[in-house]
Amino acid sequence: MRAPAGTVEEPAGMRGSFGADRSEWEKIMKDKNKHAHRNRPAAENLNGHNNPSLDPVKTMRLGKDCQYGREMRRLQIELVKLQEWIRHKGLRVVALFEGRDAAGKGGAIKRITETLNPRVCRVVALATPTEREKTQWYFQRYVEHLPAAGEMVLFDRSWYNRAGVEHVMGFCTPDQYQEFMQSCPEFERMLVRSGICLIKYWFSVSDEEQERRFHDRMKNVTKRWKLSPMDLESRKHWADYSRAKDEMFALTDSKQAPWYVVNAENKEAARLNVIRHLLSMFEYRDLTPKPMPLPPINKSKYVRPPFQEQNFIPEVYGAEMRK
Repeated sequence: MRAPAGTVEEPAGMRGSFGADRSEWEKIMKDKNKHAHRNRPAAENLNGHNNPSLDPVKTMRLGKDCQYGREMRRLQIELVKLQEWIRHKGLRVVALFEGRDAAGKGGAIKRITETLNPRVCRVVALATPTEREKTQWYFQRYVEHLPAAGEMVLFDRSWYNRAGVEHVMGFCTPDQYQEFMQSCPEFERMLVRSGICLIKYWFSVSDEEQERRFHDRMKNVTKRWKLSPMDLESRKHWADYSRAKDEMFALTDSKQAPWYVVNAENKEAARLNVIRHLLSMFEYRDLTPKPMPLPPINKSKYVRPPFQEQNFIPEVYGAEMRK
């Protein structure tokens, strides 16, 4: 399969073992960093074709060229069509959502799943590994959540925790980190060879916008729970996280599993853009069920028990009776 335009083949050193030789590690990093900035066609799908209904268009300004709510509704209808296509074709889809804290990953995932069947599209957001899980093969606890035929799984953070927070905050050893960076491309190639459609998103946000969102979370009691002690501690390591992200891209951005960067400065625009891009990765047809006539309810031979014998919750709120 031909690589998408602008995609760089992995260096030969990535296909073998480079052990603990730091000079070889740095050489690979240097070679990959030469190609750190490049563009890919936004509407190219996993098979290298384009979805004509989602061809690239000029940037539309929210509130002027289009309305957020109306456009979101339109794209969510398309997501329902995609869901039925995934079921019909027995596809196995995995989408990873990574990025800095407060970059908008969770909000985008919520809008994707809002109108979908949770038995078809499910979200995986794993907690800190248990003591037992820490002794397992690193990818093991993620493998058990991979999709079966006709399913799509959205990872709200993923195995890339090792390349980010674990590496920066010292939760893994240097050897474990290097082993991950070598094994990860091989692991993802294995997933793709098995037939899984793997899509990786990185939500990019400036430090100024991240700062604004942190302050908003501190002020809003309904969002304050999103700020963990680890989030606050990570502010001391902003540059370290930036370097870790650059290294991660350099070694895991392969032709089989490329990274797609989402400009997340504006949350609403980011949500629309990532949904539109996700849709563009598949050539799907509309297989949503057609409206069916409702048969009449057969109430014969049924006597409802007295209301007094049932436990109703207090009606603190009421609504006008329908006419």
